[in-house]
Amino acid sequence: MQSGMSAAVLALVAVVVAPAPVWANDPPAVTEMTAHYGFNGRSSSILDESGNGHTLRVISFQGGRVRSVAHGPGTALAFPDRCTDQVCPHVALQSVESAGLNPGTRDIAFGADVLLEPGQTSTGQNVLQKGYSTTSSQYKLQIDGAAGHPSCVLVDVRRPIIRMVRSSVTTADGRWHRVRCQRIGTRLEVYVDNVLRGRTTVPAGLNVSNDLPLSIGAKGAYRDNDQFNGILDNVWVRISR
Repeated sequence: MQSGMSAAVLALVAVVVAPAPVWANDPPAVTEMTAHYGFNGRSSSILDESGNGHTLRVISFQGGRVRSVAHGPGTALAFPDRCTDQVCPHVALQSVESAGLNPGTRDIAFGADVLLEPGQTSTGQNVLQKGYSTTSSQYKLQIDGAAGHPSCVLVDVRRPIIRMVRSSVTTADGRWHRVRCQRIGTRLEVYVDNVLRGRTTVPAGLNVSNDLPLSIGAKGAYRDNDQFNGILDNVWVRISR
Protein backbone atom coordinates (compact mmCIF):
# COMPACT_ATOMS: atom_id res chain seq x y z
CA MET A 1 0.00 0.00 0.00
CA GLN A 2 1.40 3.38 -0.90
CA SER A 3 1.70 5.98 1.86
CA GLY A 4 -1.47 8.06 2.07
CA MET A 5 -2.43 7.05 -1.49
CA SER A 6 -5.99 7.91 -2.52
CA ALA A 7 -7.88 6.52 -5.52
CA ALA A 8 -7.23 9.76 -7.39
CA VAL A 9 -3.49 9.42 -6.93
CA LEU A 10 -3.45 5.81 -8.10
CA ALA A 11 -3.99 7.04 -11.66
CA LEU A 12 -0.68 8.88 -11.51
CA VAL A 13 1.46 5.86 -10.66
CA ALA A 14 4.15 5.07 -13.21
CA VAL A 15 5.13 1.41 -12.87
CA VAL A 16 7.46 -0.96 -14.70
CA VAL A 17 7.21 -4.67 -13.84
CA ALA A 18 9.45 -6.72 -16.09
CA PRO A 19 12.63 -8.74 -16.08
CA ALA A 20 15.51 -6.42 -16.85
CA PRO A 21 18.87 -7.74 -18.02
CA VAL A 22 21.95 -5.72 -17.17
CA TRP A 23 22.40 -3.18 -19.95
CA ALA A 24 25.78 -2.37 -21.45
CA ASN A 25 27.62 0.65 -20.06
CA ASP A 26 25.69 0.69 -16.78
CA PRO A 27 26.80 3.61 -14.57
CA PRO A 28 28.62 2.81 -11.32
CA ALA A 29 26.66 2.50 -8.08
CA VAL A 30 26.32 5.52 -5.80
CA THR A 31 29.24 5.27 -3.37
CA GLU A 32 28.90 8.03 -0.73
CA MET A 33 27.61 6.32 2.44
CA THR A 34 25.07 8.53 4.23
CA ALA A 35 23.56 6.16 6.80
CA HIS A 36 24.06 2.51 7.76
CA TYR A 37 22.40 0.36 10.41
CA GLY A 38 23.82 -3.06 11.25
CA PHE A 39 21.60 -3.57 14.34
CA ASN A 40 24.38 -5.04 16.43
CA GLY A 41 23.89 -2.85 19.52
CA ARG A 42 21.02 -1.79 21.77
CA SER A 43 17.56 -1.84 20.19
CA SER A 44 16.20 1.16 22.15
CA SER A 45 18.52 3.63 20.38
CA ILE A 46 20.15 2.51 17.15
CA LEU A 47 23.34 4.26 16.08
CA ASP A 48 24.20 5.19 12.52
CA GLU A 49 27.34 3.18 11.77
CA SER A 50 28.31 5.48 8.90
CA GLY A 51 29.38 8.05 11.49
CA ASN A 52 26.99 10.69 10.15
CA GLY A 53 24.81 10.77 13.26
CA HIS A 54 21.45 9.65 11.89
CA THR A 55 20.46 7.83 15.10
CA LEU A 56 17.20 5.86 15.08
CA ARG A 57 14.61 5.75 17.83
CA VAL A 58 12.00 3.03 18.27
CA ILE A 59 8.34 4.14 18.13
CA SER A 60 5.56 1.64 18.84
CA PHE A 61 1.83 1.10 19.37
CA GLN A 62 -0.14 -1.72 21.04
CA GLY A 63 2.93 -3.55 22.25
CA GLY A 64 4.78 -3.47 18.95
CA ARG A 65 8.49 -4.19 19.35
CA VAL A 66 11.58 -5.31 17.53
CA ARG A 67 13.79 -8.12 18.79
CA SER A 68 17.36 -9.09 18.01
CA VAL A 69 17.99 -12.38 16.22
CA ALA A 70 21.26 -13.97 15.15
CA HIS A 71 22.41 -13.21 11.60
CA GLY A 72 25.89 -14.13 10.43
CA PRO A 73 28.51 -12.89 12.88
CA GLY A 74 26.11 -10.33 14.37
CA THR A 75 22.40 -9.71 14.83
CA ALA A 76 19.42 -8.52 12.83
CA LEU A 77 16.05 -7.09 13.90
CA ALA A 78 12.79 -9.05 13.71
CA PHE A 79 9.57 -7.05 13.37
CA PRO A 80 6.07 -8.15 14.46
CA ASP A 81 4.42 -11.06 12.65
CA ARG A 82 1.57 -10.37 10.26
CA CYS A 83 -1.63 -9.46 12.10
CA THR A 84 -5.18 -9.30 10.69
CA ASP A 85 -6.92 -8.21 13.92
CA GLN A 86 -8.65 -4.84 14.11
CA VAL A 87 -5.89 -3.57 16.42
CA CYS A 88 -2.36 -4.88 15.84
CA PRO A 89 1.13 -4.28 17.26
CA HIS A 90 2.98 -1.65 15.24
CA VAL A 91 6.60 -0.54 15.42
CA ALA A 92 8.97 1.55 13.32
CA LEU A 93 12.49 2.92 13.60
CA GLN A 94 12.78 6.64 12.83
CA SER A 95 15.71 8.99 12.47
CA VAL A 96 15.98 11.98 14.77
CA GLU A 97 17.67 14.15 12.13
CA SER A 98 16.46 14.24 8.54
CA ALA A 99 17.92 17.09 6.46
CA GLY A 100 21.12 15.19 5.67
CA LEU A 101 19.05 12.30 4.30
CA ASN A 102 17.46 14.36 1.49
CA PRO A 103 18.98 13.64 -1.93
CA GLY A 104 17.30 16.55 -3.69
CA THR A 105 18.10 15.97 -7.38
CA ARG A 106 21.30 14.00 -6.67
CA ASP A 107 21.84 10.31 -7.29
CA ILE A 108 20.75 8.03 -4.47
CA ALA A 109 20.89 4.35 -3.60
CA PHE A 110 19.28 2.61 -0.63
CA GLY A 111 18.65 -0.94 0.44
CA ALA A 112 18.63 -3.68 3.05
CA ASP A 113 19.06 -7.37 3.70
CA VAL A 114 15.56 -8.82 4.09
CA LEU A 115 14.06 -12.11 5.21
CA LEU A 116 10.32 -12.58 4.78
CA GLU A 117 8.36 -15.82 4.94
CA PRO A 118 5.80 -16.56 2.19
CA GLY A 119 2.93 -16.57 4.69
CA GLN A 120 3.89 -13.16 6.12
CA THR A 121 3.22 -11.02 3.01
CA SER A 122 0.48 -8.38 2.70
CA THR A 123 -0.60 -5.66 0.28
CA GLY A 124 2.53 -3.68 1.02
CA GLN A 125 5.30 -3.69 3.66
CA ASN A 126 7.74 -0.83 4.03
CA VAL A 127 11.41 -1.63 4.41
CA LEU A 128 12.49 2.02 4.44
CA GLN A 129 11.07 5.36 3.36
CA LYS A 130 11.55 9.08 3.73
CA GLY A 131 8.54 11.28 3.10
CA TYR A 132 5.01 10.64 1.84
CA SER A 133 3.79 10.34 -1.72
CA THR A 134 0.87 12.80 -1.43
CA THR A 135 2.08 15.46 1.00
CA SER A 136 5.80 16.04 0.46
CA SER A 137 8.18 13.93 -1.62
CA GLN A 138 9.50 10.44 -1.14
CA TYR A 139 11.98 7.67 -1.65
CA LYS A 140 10.93 4.19 -0.57
CA LEU A 141 11.69 0.48 -0.69
CA GLN A 142 8.82 -1.87 0.05
CA ILE A 143 7.78 -5.51 -0.45
CA ASP A 144 4.60 -5.62 -2.54
CA GLY A 145 1.60 -7.90 -2.46
CA ALA A 146 1.02 -11.54 -1.63
CA ALA A 147 3.81 -12.55 -4.03
CA GLY A 148 6.33 -10.40 -2.12
CA HIS A 149 8.11 -8.52 -4.92
CA PRO A 150 10.34 -5.59 -3.85
CA SER A 151 9.62 -2.20 -5.37
CA CYS A 152 11.38 1.16 -5.39
CA VAL A 153 9.56 4.50 -5.36
CA LEU A 154 10.53 8.12 -6.02
CA VAL A 155 8.14 11.08 -5.77
CA ASP A 156 9.07 14.62 -6.76
CA VAL A 157 8.53 17.47 -4.29
CA ARG A 158 6.64 19.53 -6.88
CA ARG A 159 4.54 16.89 -8.65
CA PRO A 160 3.04 13.94 -6.70
CA ILE A 161 3.52 11.39 -9.47
CA ILE A 162 4.66 8.06 -8.06
CA ARG A 163 7.58 6.72 -10.08
CA MET A 164 7.92 3.03 -9.27
CA VAL A 165 9.85 0.01 -10.47
CA ARG A 166 9.02 -3.47 -9.20
CA SER A 167 11.29 -6.50 -9.14
CA SER A 168 10.47 -9.38 -11.46
CA VAL A 169 11.35 -11.87 -8.68
CA THR A 170 10.05 -12.39 -5.15
CA THR A 171 11.98 -12.07 -1.92
CA ALA A 172 9.26 -13.66 0.24
CA ASP A 173 10.64 -17.19 0.32
CA GLY A 174 12.04 -17.51 3.84
CA ARG A 175 15.62 -16.83 2.74
CA TRP A 176 17.88 -13.80 3.11
CA HIS A 177 18.03 -11.46 0.10
CA ARG A 178 19.98 -8.27 -0.51
CA VAL A 179 17.73 -5.63 -2.09
CA ARG A 180 18.91 -2.33 -3.56
CA CYS A 181 17.12 0.65 -5.10
CA GLN A 182 19.23 2.98 -7.21
CA ARG A 183 18.53 6.26 -8.97
CA ILE A 184 21.33 7.42 -11.26
CA GLY A 185 20.39 10.30 -13.50
CA THR A 186 17.15 9.35 -15.20
CA ARG A 187 17.31 5.66 -14.34
CA LEU A 188 15.54 4.06 -11.38
CA GLU A 189 16.55 0.43 -10.83
CA VAL A 190 15.87 -2.42 -8.42
CA TYR A 191 18.44 -5.13 -7.71
CA VAL A 192 17.93 -8.41 -5.84
CA ASP A 193 21.08 -10.19 -4.71
CA ASN A 194 23.12 -7.86 -6.94
CA VAL A 195 21.15 -8.81 -10.08
CA LEU A 196 19.19 -6.11 -11.91
CA ARG A 197 15.51 -7.09 -11.75
CA GLY A 198 13.72 -3.99 -13.02
CA ARG A 199 14.33 -0.56 -14.48
CA THR A 200 12.33 2.52 -15.41
CA THR A 201 12.99 6.14 -16.37
CA VAL A 202 12.47 9.16 -14.11
CA PRO A 203 12.75 12.90 -14.87
CA ALA A 204 16.26 14.31 -14.69
CA GLY A 205 15.17 17.02 -12.24
CA LEU A 206 13.16 14.79 -9.90
CA ASN A 207 13.67 16.28 -6.44
CA VAL A 208 13.17 14.47 -3.11
CA SER A 209 13.44 16.93 -0.24
CA ASN A 210 11.30 16.99 2.92
CA ASP A 211 11.57 17.49 6.67
CA LEU A 212 10.24 14.03 7.57
CA PRO A 213 12.36 11.34 9.26
CA LEU A 214 13.81 8.27 7.64
CA SER A 215 11.49 5.46 8.72
CA ILE A 216 12.48 1.77 8.75
CA GLY A 217 10.15 -1.22 9.08
CA ALA A 218 6.97 0.84 8.67
CA LYS A 219 5.95 4.40 7.89
CA GLY A 220 4.98 4.99 11.53
CA ALA A 221 3.46 3.29 14.54
CA TYR A 222 -0.16 4.14 13.74
CA ARG A 223 -2.86 2.00 12.11
CA ASP A 224 -2.38 1.29 8.39
CA ASN A 225 1.37 1.80 8.71
CA ASP A 226 2.46 -0.75 6.07
CA GLN A 227 4.17 -2.78 8.78
CA PHE A 228 7.09 -4.97 7.74
CA ASN A 229 6.60 -8.52 9.08
CA GLY A 230 10.01 -10.06 8.58
CA ILE A 231 13.64 -9.54 9.59
CA LEU A 232 15.92 -6.70 8.48
CA ASP A 233 19.67 -6.20 8.59
CA ASN A 234 22.24 -3.84 7.07
CA VAL A 235 19.83 -1.06 6.13
CA TRP A 236 21.61 1.77 4.32
CA VAL A 237 21.29 4.98 2.31
CA ARG A 238 23.91 6.47 -0.02
CA ILE A 239 23.59 9.94 -1.54
CA SER A 240 26.13 11.33 -4.00
CA ARG A 241 27.78 14.65 -3.30
